[in-house]
Amino acid sequence: MRHYLISGLFLIALISACKKDDDKVNNPPPIVNEQEIITTMTLHFVDSSNSANSYSATFRDPDGDGGANYDIFDSIKLEANKTWYTTIILLNETANPVDTISHDVLDEADEHLVCFTPSGTGASVAITDLDGNNLPLGLQSTWKTGSAGTGTMQVILRHQPGTKDGTCTPGESDIDVTFPVVVE
Repeated sequence: MRHYLISGLFLIALISACKKDDDKVNNPPPIVNEQEIITTMTLHFVDSSNSANSYSATFRDPDGDGGANYDIFDSIKLEANKTWYTTIILLNETANPVDTISHDVLDEADEHLVCFTPSGTGASVAITDLDGNNLPLGLQSTWKTGSAGTGTMQVILRHQPGTKDGTCTPGESDIDVTFPVVVE
């Protein structure tokens, strides 16, 4: 009888030890969607009527946001009364090798938007590339210049995970540069 009692107690202990603990919930780790580290923004302009006529303007802050100031900050110089096909290249030069952030932005197009704000230039910008939801992205655009003059063009890459609606309001800025503009 004692043998049955010990066996029964052992069986109960074994079953209760294998019981699933319903109090513990395995939550997946939160998804972290970090802002991009961007040290360099280059705008490439190609004349729509003559592809041999091209120009680039670069902003470069080699250590990223904070720390030392930028070491390259070009003005945008474009001919008047023309249409320019424009492409933006974004780099992280703190990485080794240098990381082309433009690829990451393109891969996460539904979370990013490049915003353009001209001031005093008479230039207009139309975004020509779209994300998977048919919302503007902005790595490619068409710029139209008017008559000669000077002003500025603010170029901001907005990071908008889960909030992108085609406007510049939601999200945070990954990079924000205001280029001087000269239209000749």
